[in-house]
Amino acid sequence: MGDAPDVARLLEQLGYPCTRDEAADRIVTVLGDPRQMLLLAERDGHACGLISLNNTYSVAHGAELARITALIVGDDCQREGIGKRLLREVEVLSRQAGISRIEVTSGSQRHGAAAFYRGCGYSEGSLRFVKLLGD
Repeated sequence: MGDAPDVARLLEQLGYPCTRDEAADRIVTVLGDPRQMLLLAERDGHACGLISLNNTYSVAHGAELARITALIVGDDCQREGIGKRLLREVEVLSRQAGISRIEVTSGSQRHGAAAFYRGCGYSEGSLRFVKLLGD
């Protein structure tokens, strides 16, 4: 819970603003759900990167799959291999859980992220559609 301010800051950098209290609520939700995971990379006692993962059963594939729901490295820590280490760690943990497929989506405007994932061995898959169910 002490990492909530750093988590809020990182999510803000990713384009998903939230307060410290909202970040704390999100951390509690992840900690209470065995199908979710949140890993933090730390430097000097502060989170400098995070990755979150959700495991789900895919009817189409007939197997469990993992979906990365967020990956961010702080602006002041980029290009140091932190993102790759976070990604590799969830790959290791997923393999240990018997999961053989990881999916990640990235906004089409995030050209650097697309290049990063390709460089880490991820390939482009299906087209994603989104509909917000608002008020």
